[in-house]
Amino acid sequence: MDLSKALDISASGMTAQATRLRVIAENLANEDTTGSTPGANPYQRKTVTFDDTVDRTTGAPQVRVKTVGRDKTDYPLRYDPSHPAADARGYVRTPNVNSFVEVMDMREAQRTYNANLSVMQVSRGMLTRTIEMLK
Repeated sequence: MDLSKALDISASGMTAQATRLRVIAENLANEDTTGSTPGANPYQRKTVTFDDTVDRTTGAPQVRVKTVGRDKTDYPLRYDPSHPAADARGYVRTPNVNSFVEVMDMREAQRTYNANLSVMQVSRGMLTRTIEMLK
């Protein structure tokens, strides 16, 4: 039945967005995490890449997390010669996490998660009404 496929598709979308939200939370939690020795790299922002697949048992298209990778952008430098991770010039590498970008990504993931939840609720309601009519 196509409604059960809709449930599977929505569930895969919710799972993918939940992973995305977890990664965003990690990025925000480590926004100020620097290295502890001179010249050490700070926390490197994580990114999520999605992939579309087909469930072989149901034939339903689904989304899954393909990779949780690392953002390759440069680390911003902050002048703080007293910091333990400061290099010879007094600069500390800071994480390449931008809280504004993370909050925007979080809002998008939340909207997508909620949209999938709505599809799941409507599909479940339609299945329930169909079963009640068959009684």
